[in-house]
Order: sequence, then C-alpha cells, then structure tokens
Amino acid sequence: MAAEVLLPSAWENLVRTWQELDVPEGWRAEIIEERIVMTPPPDTGHNLIADRVHKTLVRAVPDEWAILQTQGVAVPLRSSLLIPDLVVIPRKRLAACEEPGPTPIEHALLAVEITSNSTTNTDRKTKLWSYAHGGVPLYLLLDRFAEGGPETLLYSNPSGGICQDTHRAPFGELVTLPAPFELTIDSGEF
Repeated sequence: MAAEVLLPSAWENLVRTWQELDVPEGWRAEIIEERIVMTPPPDTGHNLIADRVHKTLVRAVPDEWAILQTQGVAVPLRSSLLIPDLVVIPRKRLAACEEPGPTPIEHALLAVEITSNSTTNTDRKTKLWSYAHGGVPLYLLLDRFAEGGPETLLYSNPSGGICQDTHRAPFGELVTLPAPFELTIDSGEF
C-alpha cells in the first residue's frame, strides 16, 4: 500500500511564501484576501498616534497580556494574514502556538489600525471584515482620513462576520474600551 502524500493547501503555500519574503526594513507584507500586499513605512503622524495608544494600553492592561506592533495574525477563513498596528493578545495564548509564524486571529482581544493614505479602504472594509470573521472582540480604527474629519471607530460584538456594535467619535473626544479593558483613550492627543 502506497503512503498517502498530503500536498500543502493554497493557504499553506501562501503563508510559506509570505514567510520567505525579503521585506525592506520598515515595510510590512500582509496577505489580504489571497494577495500579498506590501505597505511602506508609516509617517510621523501615524507613529505618534500608535505611540499614544500604546502608552495608554501599557498603563492599563495586565502584565499577562502582550501589546504587539509587528505580530502577524492569521485569518484563514478570509485568506488573510494581517499585521495590525497594535494587537493585544494574552501571553499564554502566544506561548501555546506550536508553530512559528502568525498567531491565530481568535487569540486577539483587541486589534488597532491607524489609517494611512494607502490603507484607508483596506482598514475600513477588508480588515474590519477579517477581524469580525476572526472573532476579535474589539477593533479600534483610528481614521485620520475620514470624509467628515478624523475620527475613531470602535467596533465590537462580532457575530457571523459582522460587528454588531459601532461607536464613532471625532478626534478630540474620549474613547472608552469596554471590558476586559475598561480604559479610556483621549483621542484629543492625536
């Protein structure tokens, strides 16, 4: 009887290709709906917002949670592998990952994206759908390029690939992250 040979799936081949990429320093490579997409380094405005949110999270979350800026999260259901600007994942969930590479999206408690000129549509639609399909409890979108002016959008309560709740506020207002975070971010500092 011949041994059965299991061929890698298209998803596994895509992830392997992503892992083998030689990405220029500062650039990000993500898999977005079966396509590898390269994003240039963010501008200073983007980085200052990421810094402010990171510092707020560091002061509020337990030590058992990691706040990461370069962690890939896999969303095979959406054929995507994303690198959020910030993601919060319990350390024990990271340690439980047996394979090197991206973390399963369902481990994330919060994903944060900050729009750049080149990423607005992806952050507003594609990543929203991916995080909702992956069951991420909270998705915080800091949209610097919103049509009516810069705003924060907090998406929560994902079910069936759709976030059931959305809280929208212009930059300048306080944004409250519910449990398990229970913290307030002052978007006036953006």
